[in-house]
Amino acid sequence: MSAWRFSRYFLGSPPSITEARRFVTTLLQGSPSVDEAELIVSELATNAIRHSASGRFGGRFLVTVQAHPDRLWLGVLDEGGPSSPQIFCPSSEAEGGRGLLAVSTLALDWGVWGDDTGRTVWAVLPYQPQTAPC
Repeated sequence: MSAWRFSRYFLGSPPSITEARRFVTTLLQGSPSVDEAELIVSELATNAIRHSASGRFGGRFLVTVQAHPDRLWLGVLDEGGPSSPQIFCPSSEAEGGRGLLAVSTLALDWGVWGDDTGRTVWAVLPYQPQTAPC
């Protein structure tokens, strides 16, 4: 199977989280990784809206799904903000950060690149595309 990549912009509002999830589940329909990918994109899109300029009026975020023969790369590009995404331990009194803990648990690898003008938070999952019946 050859690699493929699809990206789509979404408005920086809560209803767009549902749209982003639907985008991912449609692309990955039938894949064993679909549930994990849906949860990861949901968490990353939520963070983009809550913690970056993407959640301001007129803001937006970009979801990218890139499939390779053995792995799936998911990324959410936001419009930046004053702080970088970080994980908080469950025992922490902090209000946020638990979504990234879930992402780090589900993903083979994850990370952040960018700065206060725009950041991509990404995750990698194992990928086995749905095979057609004989």
